Amino acid sequence: MAKMTEAGMTSKAWPFEEARRILKRYEKAPPEKGYVLFETGYGPSGLPHIGTFGEVARTTMIRRAFQEISDIPTRLICFSDDLDGMRKVPGNVPNPDALQEHLQKPLTSVPDPFEKFESFGHHNNAMLRRFLDTFGFEYEFISATEFYASGKFDEVLLRAAEKYDEIMAVMLKSLREERQQTYSIFLPIHPETGRVLYVPMKKVDAAEGTITFDDPETGTEMTLPLTGGNVKLQWKPDFGARWAALEVDFEMYGKDHSTNTPIYDSICRILGWKAPEHFTYELFLDENGQKISKSSGNGVSIDEWLTYASAESLSYFMYQKPKTAKRMHFDVIPKAVDEYHQQLRAYVDQDDKARLNNPVWHIHGGDVPESKMLVPFSMLLNLASVSQAEDKDRLWGFIQRYAPDATPQSNPDMDQAAGFAVRYFNDFVKPKRTFRLPTDLEREALEALRDELKAYDGALDDEALQSIVYSVGRDRFDPLRAWFTALYEVLLGASQGPRFGGFIALYGVDETIALIDRALAGELVKG
Repeated sequence: MAKMTEAGMTSKAWPFEEARRILKRYEKAPPEKGYVLFETGYGPSGLPHIGTFGEVARTTMIRRAFQEISDIPTRLICFSDDLDGMRKVPGNVPNPDALQEHLQKPLTSVPDPFEKFESFGHHNNAMLRRFLDTFGFEYEFISATEFYASGKFDEVLLRAAEKYDEIMAVMLKSLREERQQTYSIFLPIHPETGRVLYVPMKKVDAAEGTITFDDPETGTEMTLPLTGGNVKLQWKPDFGARWAALEVDFEMYGKDHSTNTPIYDSICRILGWKAPEHFTYELFLDENGQKISKSSGNGVSIDEWLTYASAESLSYFMYQKPKTAKRMHFDVIPKAVDEYHQQLRAYVDQDDKARLNNPVWHIHGGDVPESKMLVPFSMLLNLASVSQAEDKDRLWGFIQRYAPDATPQSNPDMDQAAGFAVRYFNDFVKPKRTFRLPTDLEREALEALRDELKAYDGALDDEALQSIVYSVGRDRFDPLRAWFTALYEVLLGASQGPRFGGFIALYGVDETIALIDRALAGELVKG
């Protein structure tokens, strides 16, 4: 057993724990289909969002861990339930009134309001694929419309007819009494109107492979073949049936699905396949602790995160404690960026065991890049603040004095972060800054710090400058934390901030002296 594989078999990192559960499915014999199948599902009624990214990113992390401990080939399928009927017209599309007449039609039969694709479903599928391709995910795409119409679902649909009473018994236990009267696992697609019909069945003929029902508009009895895309399954049975049809080994979903897991599993087993391994993740919350919702637009969208930080920092955030509900708002972005680069730097000197427990191994699949971030993102935000930077070129003036050999070309992640920092500062930090005047004790300490800096003739060294800051505060403040709080609130207009010696080294000694003078003169409070 190779060293990394051996380490993977004992790693406590959650992707490896999940990978070992999947491997255990095949401890007696490899899969007859020749591979292990990972799946993520997608409802294409709207555009992909941050939850979609999280699901595919986390599934990819587990798949990578599996590939590290097993030679069994793997596939990842992204399945789009685009045969689902359009229940309501989205509010964020052009000319929404024109879509009203297409309600309850499959999304792939609804005209594209953007007039770019064959249908609204095709449009949203294209957006999903472009979204996934942007992040370099390796996956295969399957459209439910194509899957049903091509006959790939026929065998399982006919088996569902044979096991109709058994599957209905599973479903009816989960339904209210009034719903039980009209419920069927099968949804016929009207051959004339094209609408997905929610009607009770008069007959399910497994031998003939047909269903019989009354047309809800005319009352006429209709019989349709189950196969060939004439009938689809209700969404809960569809979940379990899809697992059986594709022989899925792993799928993750949010906690809001967890109560349905026994239903999905039972239907999958009834249809002849061992229920896949599951991973239920906690949902994302906004800064007020409310569940992030596509419709309400609270929290951070994928585009918003990528406006202020890299995709890798978002992957890092997704890696952290997936079974814990996490608040996802703009204030978490700088912390995620800095922690991601801390882990990149740590990776270089780690042994195999530690590397497999490091989030960056899971983000990059073992091909971990070197961090070129010379300055923490949080420090760049403070630099943008005091220098009133309107573009990243101004920040580079300070960075290159601090690290003369650095260039935007040789330090691309630093260059990217500088641009993000200016944007983030202007949008989030600047509007919230609140400067205050120093107390008498703080004024005396700031004057002492200014005088020490005036006398300093050493290099721009973080530690040497931190020692000066520390010694000035140690003689005057107990606890010492109060001194640093004063520096942040008086000089930076924030409640917390960077290691101050490092900030002086980056911003410059003379510039820091001038900043202290402005604060003592009350100029920062005036703005």
